[in-house]
Amino acid sequence: MLYNIPSLITPELLYAMRAMGHGDELLITDANFPATSHGQECIRLSGVNSSEALAAILTLLPIDTFVDNPFITMEVVDQPDITPPTVQHFAQIIKEETAFRSSPVGLERFEFYERAKKAFVIIQTSDIRPYANIIIKKGVINHAN
Repeated sequence: MLYNIPSLITPELLYAMRAMGHGDELLITDANFPATSHGQECIRLSGVNSSEALAAILTLLPIDTFVDNPFITMEVVDQPDITPPTVQHFAQIIKEETAFRSSPVGLERFEFYERAKKAFVIIQTSDIRPYANIIIKKGVINHAN
C-alpha cells in the first residue's frame, strides 16, 4: 500500500500515468466507448464511473498548462451547443481539483474518436451515462528550487 493514492487507482493505472510524458493524453471513457479498438493500452476500472475516475486521476496527474485547454469531451451528436450533465460534472470536478477554470472543449464524435486513437492510455469505466468520455493532456511538475 502507498499513502495518498486513491483506492480506485490500480497498479496498472499508476504505472501508465507515471510512464506518460508531457503532452501525452489519457482518455477516460464510459462503458459504451469502443476502447479496446481505439488505444494501444486499455485499463478497465470496473464499478467506477467516469466522474470518480476523473477526480481520482486529477489528484495525481499534472495538467498541461502550455495549451489553451487540456480537457476535451465528445459533443452531443447533431447538437454541439448542448452540454450534457456528465460534462457539466466534469467541469465541476476540474475546477475543484485543479487551477484550471474553463469547461472542457467539445469535439465532434468522429473527431473525438480520431483523437482517442492517439491516446497514451484509455481508462474504461463502468459508466453508462451518455457522453461520459474525457481526454486529459498531461503536463509537467515544475518545482522551483
